[in-house]
Amino acid sequence: MAKKILRPIPRPVFQPISYTTPGACGITGTWRSQRPVYDASLCNGCLICWLYCPEAAISREDLAIDYNYCKGCGICAAECNKNAIWMVKEGEEK
Repeated sequence: MAKKILRPIPRPVFQPISYTTPGACGITGTWRSQRPVYDASLCNGCLICWLYCPEAAISREDLAIDYNYCKGCGICAAECNKNAIWMVKEGEEK
């Protein structure tokens, strides 16, 4: 009878899903008709907005929104449970 060889289980490698870099489409923030506005005084730092942003346009360190890549989808505002992010029409002030 052949001896069974035990192999170690490979460890998972965690890597970011995406980075905001100019790609084939270049800077895509000009596509939006609405833009998110962030108020740090209302934020509790839960990072839900960063987690759900499909364009990775929100910085994890300071929760700043990179408007060069933000397409204005509004997912960050919809997921924010503290209402620290809301959407305004492009070109309008807060």
